[in-house]
Amino acid sequence: MSELQGAAVPLAVDEAPPADVPSKPLKAQRVQPLRRPGRWIATAVVLVLVAQIVHGLATNPFYQWDRFRYWFLRPTVLDGLLVTLEVAALSAVLGLLGGVLLALARQSGSPVLRAVSWTYTWLFRSVPLIVVLIFLYNFSALYRTLSLGVPFGPAFVTFDESRLATDMTVAVAGLSLNEAAYAAEVVRGGILSVDQGQHEAAAALGLPRGYQFTRIVLPQALRSITPNYVNQLIGLIKSTSLVFYVSLLDLFGSVQTMGSTYPGDIVPLLLVATVWYLVLTSAVSVVQFYVERYFARGATRALPPTPLQKARAGLAEFRARLRREAAV
Repeated sequence: MSELQGAAVPLAVDEAPPADVPSKPLKAQRVQPLRRPGRWIATAVVLVLVAQIVHGLATNPFYQWDRFRYWFLRPTVLDGLLVTLEVAALSAVLGLLGGVLLALARQSGSPVLRAVSWTYTWLFRSVPLIVVLIFLYNFSALYRTLSLGVPFGPAFVTFDESRLATDMTVAVAGLSLNEAAYAAEVVRGGILSVDQGQHEAAAALGLPRGYQFTRIVLPQALRSITPNYVNQLIGLIKSTSLVFYVSLLDLFGSVQTMGSTYPGDIVPLLLVATVWYLVLTSAVSVVQFYVERYFARGATRALPPTPLQKARAGLAEFRARLRREAAV
């Protein structure tokens, strides 16, 4: 046997292919997104429904948009709007202050304060607001005079209740009393959301109770209080429409009065009130976003983007997608 038969023939690992075999160019591989036909169908259905609603609002002569434009900035409507803003602002401030005091009383070590706070919250959360307003409006029938002096003794100062309880006073008092009951639970929930270790750390440092609450507990509780109380504030703005029943001409009261005088304009007048309430509640929602963003500092890794930042990011992503499509 010859040596050539027993020898191993080495193979070239990097041996190039024969010249007569054409090489295939590598194609760029692209990951295709997952198909979601259900999402597209739902989007199409929603767009059709929205288009039908907008078309109905624009073409239905029953809405009388020319009369809507006429009434929207009339002095009567704007005067009622100012009354609504005044009542809502005063009631929101007084209701929040009362809610803070009730929440602190509920957390107090005194059983009397806890019982009174719980009873107040239970009572005013159970009684409808319209009942409270009408009861206060007729309060002079029960107590014609109010006095300050020694309990169960002589009075030093006496007030005539009929002169003291104006329509504005009754409206603000009724809304504030009702708002304080709900605000108390919102504030108490925010205080309870603060970790117990924060209370213990503040107490271990020997800080005064008032300083502990204002500088340590309350700033952390506001992250939980803000969205809940703003939601309550939006409800308060809509609840101001009930002060019409105590003879105070707010926005809704002005619209109702004009509707009685001009029966043919009832629908456009109601649309005027609806749009103004939408403007007020939308403004409160915008303020809520920035307040929540402010108190989110230190609690999240990155602050939530503002609407302008979201729009810029979306535009940049859209441009980047167009460039990728053009490159392929």
